[in-house]
Amino acid sequence: MRIGLTGGIASGKSTVSAMLAEHGAYVIDADQLAREAVAPGTAGLAAVVEEFGEQVLDADGAMDRPAVGRIVFGDEDARRRLEAIIHPRVRALGAEKARMRTDSDPGALVVHDIPLLVETGQAGDFDAVLVVDVDEATQVRRMVENRGWTEDEARSRIAAQASREERLAAATHVIDNSGTYDDLRHRVTEVVAELQGRH
Repeated sequence: MRIGLTGGIASGKSTVSAMLAEHGAYVIDADQLAREAVAPGTAGLAAVVEEFGEQVLDADGAMDRPAVGRIVFGDEDARRRLEAIIHPRVRALGAEKARMRTDSDPGALVVHDIPLLVETGQAGDFDAVLVVDVDEATQVRRMVENRGWTEDEARSRIAAQASREERLAAATHVIDNSGTYDDLRHRVTEVVAELQGRH
């Protein structure tokens, strides 16, 4: 069973991902795959350098993420060109990892942890889509308190993602994370039981 997991910034998606793993789910982290896709020596990194120049490399020949961020932030065309290189490679790596896992354990719950699942139009690729949900005020408060960002920085990051309504519209299961840690753990346990019941 292929499960997509997503949520807005500071929604607690990483916490939910860890809880799903504790329940035996095999979690494939898209952010980790994105790093693998452009690791030194890969065709992905070569394509990024070809597109944007040597300025995207650090002294060790790895991709300089802050430098790339400066190039694409606020430049829609540059961001799309970067995504056209990285996203297909991430999807291919994710599909390969999922295939390897289900070959060895056909009953596995395979969870693809994808921050931009809705934005990249992948909701229809999964048997179930789990959305970790909190209201915007909670997101802003967490970013200010836990990450040291200003309220304006927090709101601009939220605005750059799909809206809460767009994420909820894609969800087959909503995981509310506005309560306590125990509330969250209880909801994740419920969702896993529902998914295993469908399996």
